[in-house]
Amino acid sequence: MTSTSPHTNSVAPQRFPVVIVGAGPAGLTIGNILRAASVDCLVLETETRQFIEQRPRAGVIEEWAVRGLERRGLADTLLARAQRHTECEFRFAGERYRFAYTELTGQHHWIYPQQLLVTDLVREYADVRGGAIRFGVQDVELHDLDTDHPSVSYTCPETGRREVVHCDFVAGCDGARGVTRAAVSDGRAHISRSDYGIGWLALLAEAPPSSDCVLFGMHPNGFAGHMPRSAEVTRYYLECPPGDDPETWSHDRVWTELQQRLGANGAPPLNEGRLIEKRVLDMHNYVVEPMVFGRLFLAGDAAHLTAPIAAKGMNLALHDAFLLGDAIVAYLTKGDGTGLDGYSVACLGRVWDYQEFSHWLSEVYHGASSGDPYRAGTTLARLRRLFGSPTAAMAFAEQYLGTNADY
Repeated sequence: MTSTSPHTNSVAPQRFPVVIVGAGPAGLTIGNILRAASVDCLVLETETRQFIEQRPRAGVIEEWAVRGLERRGLADTLLARAQRHTECEFRFAGERYRFAYTELTGQHHWIYPQQLLVTDLVREYADVRGGAIRFGVQDVELHDLDTDHPSVSYTCPETGRREVVHCDFVAGCDGARGVTRAAVSDGRAHISRSDYGIGWLALLAEAPPSSDCVLFGMHPNGFAGHMPRSAEVTRYYLECPPGDDPETWSHDRVWTELQQRLGANGAPPLNEGRLIEKRVLDMHNYVVEPMVFGRLFLAGDAAHLTAPIAAKGMNLALHDAFLLGDAIVAYLTKGDGTGLDGYSVACLGRVWDYQEFSHWLSEVYHGASSGDPYRAGTTLARLRRLFGSPTAAMAFAEQYLGTNADY
């Protein structure tokens, strides 16, 4: 919600140069960048610290993003604990096709679940760098964003009182349903959306990974994915109708479909185990343009969503955070507004690049199960070209890894 003045029953206002709404990867990375430069900021989060540190989310981080975190002193635990992946495997038409992308590019992926990264970032921000953060806040409102004196108000969970924070900038990092996205829903933003018309049943299984790499299964029954998470837990995906009820997917039904869709000649059966998470994700993308509205700067899912088809969401959030954090520091410490002026354009170039790759990859994943013989045929043609043409393989590897980024 946006209004022109804070609630009148508030206590004496506070002041921070920057207020960050949302304690996800984007918000916490921005906060850490600011604190490293001795810029004061306040992070507001509606959930508890325990909740954000345990909420399961994506786990694929591209090498450029890890190097960006490392240069900012934010990757020590990640580099010590994350899995390093150099290959993936496609399974279709009953066969297995290994794709060694590190051999082609010299780069790799890191597998590190988002909740672990959030845990690292919030510890560094709050416990090491002394950053101010308020958990469990309620009724966050934004005020006077189109002026030089914006503010943010919220209800304190301990006292029930309204608090007002004056600032120079607001970083909106609270996702698609957050207050910062709602603040630009008055027609000022142009929102582009694409709905794939499919769902993915997202699963976590208490089962050791059945392969040392990510598996993609293209099958007439639907797409299936296998993503190692730890020595004991594996993430799986099953294509399903959008809005499907996860409770209709019994233990036996899930494993029967996974075994069938990921089965291939010479491949051992999957390791089965107890399902500890089942939820249906409707596959869709959106982009908000521009990403700046007065003194409000959107980042991460508040500005764009890329379906997990291409595992790009957390990487885009970090890309935004690096650009915005550095730009705010430059402005507040040197008076250099170049980064802030170019923030939206710089972010959206990569956003649209990843959106296009997600769209292309969706056809590869879902063409075989579309029920359309033409789409199924073109899907097989793309896959054959991927494994028959070094040029096609290199182009795919570069997009899959996001190799044209350097932060």
